[in-house]
Amino acid sequence: MKAKWIMPAAVAIAAATALTGCSVAGPPSPASSPTNAAWPDAKGKLDGVTVTVWTAQSTASVPNKVIAAFQAATGAVVKNVTVPDQYETNVQTSLATGDHPDIMFWQTTGSGLKIIQAKDRLLPLDGAPWLEKLDAPSQELGVLDGVHYAAPIKAPSVIGVYYNKANFAKAGITEMPVGYDGLMAAAKKLEAAGVKAPAYEASADRWPNQWCVQVMLADLAKSGLWDRMNTNKDKFTNPEVVDAIAKCQALYSSPTGNPNIKTATFPEQAKALLSGEAGMVIQVNALVDQMAASADLKTLNERIGFFPISPTGSIGTVIAEQTNTVVAFKSKDAKQESAARQFLRFWLEDYYPTFIQEQGYVSLQPAVASPDNVPEIGKVNYPAAVKETVGSMQNEAIVNPDLYLYLVDMYFGSKSPEQVAEATQANFVQLAQALGAEGF
Repeated sequence: MKAKWIMPAAVAIAAATALTGCSVAGPPSPASSPTNAAWPDAKGKLDGVTVTVWTAQSTASVPNKVIAAFQAATGAVVKNVTVPDQYETNVQTSLATGDHPDIMFWQTTGSGLKIIQAKDRLLPLDGAPWLEKLDAPSQELGVLDGVHYAAPIKAPSVIGVYYNKANFAKAGITEMPVGYDGLMAAAKKLEAAGVKAPAYEASADRWPNQWCVQVMLADLAKSGLWDRMNTNKDKFTNPEVVDAIAKCQALYSSPTGNPNIKTATFPEQAKALLSGEAGMVIQVNALVDQMAASADLKTLNERIGFFPISPTGSIGTVIAEQTNTVVAFKSKDAKQESAARQFLRFWLEDYYPTFIQEQGYVSLQPAVASPDNVPEIGKVNYPAAVKETVGSMQNEAIVNPDLYLYLVDMYFGSKSPEQVAEATQANFVQLAQALGAEGF
């Protein structure tokens, strides 16, 4: 998925209003699904039972082989239902009518869990046999008020800098840049070495614009920025936040930015980095998937590297996507809930080594080795491999404003960094009020 989960403000407000102002048809009470519920044998017989899985277009094929294996082992029928894009919006619309699957891919950030009313709708997964097998960062995914609601199947992204190794060598950059000053110094060296686009941004697709600002907020995030934002004690108009926006504007301005920033797309961004037209790209790990579509493992390992960055250091910024985790829904039928738990156990235990081999994913379980087909950048751009990390806006904020859209306006010349901050703050308050957040 390419970070398209961020809803436009009007849609987000409508969804938030629908989900907080209306009751969902027939949701079972939390008491019907205790956190200490038994976890059935992964291969126990389920003849006559049907399990429904909701996937996005970007994840539609991901569970196919585990589904086939589970059906063969248990006799269950598993239906893979692909929800059209925009996935998150359409899922929320269906949930508001009372419709729900047994298993669903979902972005299990705090705001993502709250907007689908996790406490009322989802099965708590505490006590799952596979939970303690996960690495420490993965055990923190999908936790809301101390309860686990997510089954991690893929590592979340660490937003950071992907770089062309040959260009770095050409520019004489032998040590990874540290902090914004180091990043700008590297961009200037790349420009001096004749690299066409030292730092490449893709504003035509809009969503990539936010990643630079997010990493430039890492120091503030470490100091509790999102806690302060969530209680209306801090604002996007904070001079330090405005400065983070201005830093990105400077990075992507001539001569260190790409001249075609207004028309550049995400696929073009990936192509430019692989070809050497670009020196650096600030992105999530969707960039790896995009490059892997046209380059083999050897090429990726030879050409592309990765390092985390923050304003004054090398803090990585973590962002969870709907590709990373699945959740299970409560049901009035205890047998149905048990089948959902059994499917998760089969996926995360019996089939897990095979699953990550098929998908080329880094293993989230230290006792299970990562497959050989994982690119080197895939082994260093996930939370457990980065020395220090903080949560992104998507992970930590109670709502996610349309920052990326306002940044497009900035790169098109119609907004200043200050105006981007003002618009983002107004949108943040509007969304928080729609959710009934305290302090707004």
